[in-house]
Amino acid sequence: MKNIELLKTIIDMSFIQPELKYDYTALEPYIDARTMEIHYTKHHAGYTSKLNNAIEGTELDGKTIEEVLSVVSKFPAAVRNNAGGFYNHNLYWDVMQPGGSSEPKGELADAINAAFGSLEAFKDVFSKSAAGRFGSGWAWLLKDGNELKVESTPNQDNPLMDVSDVKGTPILGIDVWEHAYYLKYQNKRPEYIEAFWKVINWDEVDRRFKG
Repeated sequence: MKNIELLKTIIDMSFIQPELKYDYTALEPYIDARTMEIHYTKHHAGYTSKLNNAIEGTELDGKTIEEVLSVVSKFPAAVRNNAGGFYNHNLYWDVMQPGGSSEPKGELADAINAAFGSLEAFKDVFSKSAAGRFGSGWAWLLKDGNELKVESTPNQDNPLMDVSDVKGTPILGIDVWEHAYYLKYQNKRPEYIEAFWKVINWDEVDRRFKG
């Protein structure tokens, strides 16, 4: 019984890397299986493990990832970097699916049209933001009140962090670190970004928009 209680305590205070909802091969030919495997089992798993190590024994034990992100300025850089890496990758895997889904619908489509003029115009703004991020980072579609906007952040930062100049709730994000695309696309980041549109799970984006 004591061992079970100890295990429960460890699980309760730790962040756990979510299982992928699809196989490593599922997003091919747009994202190759080897990149998927390395990205998930090495990079994302590493952020998860290092985040747990960084918060162990601190007041962040037992907090949600959103609560951690909201106060990262008060803690060492390891919390900021790894909490961002954990959250960002959780979102990234969820907003993709094999074959994608056709296009945004309903209120999400209306909001995109209101903010950008059309779906194609939004894609252009988002793609330019992702391609234009110098070095490593992310591009985001954010919900800010009742409006949508596109922004980018460096490294593993995201708009939920109290240190971020960019504010809003991410509902779509693309990883533009080289480890996300270099094995297949090398330095051709725009080709990777174009491929990303083929695998977006708009149903998940819509869920986050309404959430």
